[in-house]
Amino acid sequence: MHIKAYRLQLRTGADISLHDVTAQLRSCVAESGIQNGFVTVTSQHTTTALAINENEPRLVEDVKAFLKRLIPSHDDYMHNDIHLRDCPPDEPQNAHSHLAAMLLGSSEVIALQAGALVLGQYQSVMLYELDGPRDRCVSVQVYGE
Repeated sequence: MHIKAYRLQLRTGADISLHDVTAQLRSCVAESGIQNGFVTVTSQHTTTALAINENEPRLVEDVKAFLKRLIPSHDDYMHNDIHLRDCPPDEPQNAHSHLAAMLLGSSEVIALQAGALVLGQYQSVMLYELDGPRDRCVSVQVYGE
C-alpha cells in the first residue's frame, strides 16, 4: 500500500461559509497516482467542519440559516467568558462555532476506484467555516495501490 499526504490551504469567508474542496481533492488523487483505495480528509481546526453534501447555492444558504437557528451565537456560553480564561486579548467569542463543528464532524473518508473519488452525482466535499474569515488548512491522505 502507498500513502501520499497533502495539505489544502484556503482563505474562508466571513461568519459561516461553505467551501467546496472536491476539485482540490481530485487534484491530490491525480498527483498521487493511486488508483484504488481511499482518501481521508481532515480539518486542522476546531471551528471548521467537513461534510459531504450538495453544493447548491440555495441549500448552502439553508445550511447557514439552520446552523444559526440551532446554535445561536448570542446564547450564553461559558467558553465566551474570555475574561475568565487564559487566552489572547483578541480571542473571539466563538463557543457556537466549536459546538457546530463538533456536531458536523472534522473528517471524511472517501473510497477511491480507478483513480476517481467515489461520490454520488450531486455530492461534494464541503469545508464548513464556522468562525471566519480565516486562513484554514485541510489535511489529505491518499491510501492505496
